[in-house]
Amino acid sequence: MSETVLETPAPAVVSAPPEPRLNPNPDAQAGKDGNGAGKTGGVGRKIGVALIVLAAAGAGWHFLSAAEVESTDDAFIDGRSSIVSPLVAGPVVSLDVSDNQFVKSGQQLARIDPRQYENDRALAAAVVESAQAQLAAQSYGLEVAKKNFPALLEQAQAQLAAAQATADKARSDHNRQLSLSRQATSQQEVDAARAALKQAEAQVAVAQAQVAQATPAPQRIGETEKAVGQLKGAVDQAQARLDQADLNLSWTVVRAPQDGWITKRNVEIGNYIAPGQQVFAIVGTERWVIANFKEGQLKHMRPGQKVDIEVDAYPQLRLEGHVDSIQQGTGAKFTAFPPENATGNFVKVVQRVPVKIAIDKGLDPNLPLPLGASVVPRVSIK
Repeated sequence: MSETVLETPAPAVVSAPPEPRLNPNPDAQAGKDGNGAGKTGGVGRKIGVALIVLAAAGAGWHFLSAAEVESTDDAFIDGRSSIVSPLVAGPVVSLDVSDNQFVKSGQQLARIDPRQYENDRALAAAVVESAQAQLAAQSYGLEVAKKNFPALLEQAQAQLAAAQATADKARSDHNRQLSLSRQATSQQEVDAARAALKQAEAQVAVAQAQVAQATPAPQRIGETEKAVGQLKGAVDQAQARLDQADLNLSWTVVRAPQDGWITKRNVEIGNYIAPGQQVFAIVGTERWVIANFKEGQLKHMRPGQKVDIEVDAYPQLRLEGHVDSIQQGTGAKFTAFPPENATGNFVKVVQRVPVKIAIDKGLDPNLPLPLGASVVPRVSIK
């Protein structure tokens, strides 16, 4: 019987890879390769490093620049606009402008039917003429009164003096007749002297009454002067009505209060318009920017700082301006219903403060810049 002997195979020996040899001159080795790949890789690494350095420098510059600029997209173009309303009522008979037309201050925009106001003016003018005529007549009467009343007083006083002289003579004659004896006179002569005395005394009484009647000459002149004053007041009132009629007639022509563009025309020929009714709006030529900055952005913001302005409607337009003023109150404070933070639960909300920015240059007269157009201002706060 033979035994089978199983041979165990010897374990595989894994030889270690040969150690790499360090090339002391890689550029020389690259040169031996014939295609210059090693040299190109070195230049690429240098360019990459340079780009990283430039990017870091740009990021740092951007960070430093951003720290010196405050900007907001909550900003818009603002300007002066006025509402045109008629001052008198009536139907429109002429409309002389169209939408978005540029007009000059004082230019005629529309005309109201003037016939009623022409009649009112004619009536007021007639009243003025009548009052002036009455005043002229009374003024002449005043001049006459200033002469007549003093003269009448002097005349009455002279007549009184004459009557008193006549009465004195008649009294003397009467007393003489009484002192004579019966043989030297007669009863008829005594009676005649007594009658003459009574008649003279009556004339004195009449003259005294005339003096009393003519004595208040200054008062009578004063009454005439008052009448003249009343008529002067009537003339002034009539003249004021005439002036008002002239104004009403002139107001039948609706004119532009300033230079600007017609907007929101709310009238057509034949419409009946009344005082206070809005018929036109005129947007003026002046422009500025209202930027609503967050309250935290105002720390270093001051009037006079330079501002660069981008207009959303015209990306190619670059405007330059400066901070004009900062409103003394947040936008929420001047709303119809300002917040009452003392009632209920309070949640702090970052407020915005309107800042007025004046535009110094960059406007293009050929590009319309409507009110409310969005802009992005950048304020240099350095």
